[in-house]
Amino acid sequence: MEKFSKEFNGYNRQEVNQFLSDTIKQLEGMLQKAEQQDKILKEQHTKIAEQTKTIQSLQEKLVHYQSIESTLQKALFQAEESSNNIKRMAQEQANLIIQEAKQNANRIVNDSLLRSEKIELQADTLDRNLRIFKKKLRLVVEQQLAVVEEIEDLELN
Repeated sequence: MEKFSKEFNGYNRQEVNQFLSDTIKQLEGMLQKAEQQDKILKEQHTKIAEQTKTIQSLQEKLVHYQSIESTLQKALFQAEESSNNIKRMAQEQANLIIQEAKQNANRIVNDSLLRSEKIELQADTLDRNLRIFKKKLRLVVEQQLAVVEEIEDLELN
């Protein structure tokens, strides 16, 4: 603190007035700085409030997108399961169709073998009957030829 020079009725008025004037200027400067700082703090508070709202909005969006991501992952997992089930069922159906086709093929082959055996047996029977028929026909023709020769012998005698 400054010391004032003394005069007849106390301190030097001019020095005191100057000191008061300087003090007032300093206080006004400090008040202006305080007001500016208060204004800056209010602006910063406003910015912080806006940023907080933005952060809250972004957090809400993040939660929303995480929910969507979770839903999509579940849907993808279910789609994979469905796809695997469809593939498995298609493979089972293909195996059943192949098995049925093999059974039908075996049945057809067996039926064909039975038919071929029957036809072969019929062919053998027909061949045997043809040989028998030829022998009998030859016998009949020979007998008729013998009769014709007897008739010729009788006519010539």
